[in-house]
Amino acid sequence: MLELGTQTNTDAELIKDSSESTFMADVVEASREVPVVVDFWAEWCGPCKTLGPQLEAAVLAQRGKVRMVKVDVDKNQQIAAQLRIQSIPTVYAFWQGQPVDGFQGAISPAEVTRFVEKLAGLSGDGGLGEALEAAEEMLAEGAAVDAAQTFAAILGEEPEHPAALGGLARAHVAMNELDKAEALLNNAPAKIATAPEVEAARAQLELARQAADAGPLADLQAAVEAEPGNHQARFDYAKALHAAGRVEEAVDELLELFRRDREWNDGAAKTQLFTIFDSLKPTDPVGQKGRRRLSSMIFA
Repeated sequence: MLELGTQTNTDAELIKDSSESTFMADVVEASREVPVVVDFWAEWCGPCKTLGPQLEAAVLAQRGKVRMVKVDVDKNQQIAAQLRIQSIPTVYAFWQGQPVDGFQGAISPAEVTRFVEKLAGLSGDGGLGEALEAAEEMLAEGAAVDAAQTFAAILGEEPEHPAALGGLARAHVAMNELDKAEALLNNAPAKIATAPEVEAARAQLELARQAADAGPLADLQAAVEAEPGNHQARFDYAKALHAAGRVEEAVDELLELFRRDREWNDGAAKTQLFTIFDSLKPTDPVGQKGRRRLSSMIFA
């Protein structure tokens, strides 16, 4: 078992502590070169003290193919809130700037080893990483059909690839093939059914279905301006704004609704905000800003 403070200089490059000020560099940017395991832990967490050294040993065994970053949630509450860390230990794996796998709670040493070995394969995966990046670029540029074909090809090589499955579902959403996206997500392998990329695709699907029922934007805006206390009108206006691609404005309206009455309609504003946040990349500035503002309201 590895003890803290006994790493060599080489080991220290592979395993480090991170903070809110260095998280982007330590994790998001670093993962563009090599997969990064992020261990969310706390001093008082017993299982963390068992899992952490197991992760360290597995990472060091890969001799540089994987790095590990440790985040103390008590000292870095903003990061924990942004990534919706609800219990610890929680482990995320980042690759190419995005979370690609993860788990909560303690797992067996054998499972830890398999988890890290799978990540190590990403950087030497026969081109799957490059193909995934290319598919994401296609989707961002509006070439949803080409993106879908590439995501499907990746799944053909690795059926439990969460980023490829989530990407394929998002491509179907972009093509307005919502039933196909839903079927794909409903049949996701159990191992990746709750992976961040799959959950993000589910959130995008839900928002796309809402968009189909969104009312006229101008009429809803007029209704809110005429009656600012009409919570339903503001909620519907926020959905219409999101459907029109005005995501930041939609977040603003939902935050205003939450400020006015956080319990309205069983907390619908908060639920809708989290749906939007989940649909965005963890590094999206709209999502990051929105999460911070929501957190400040919740704990005010």
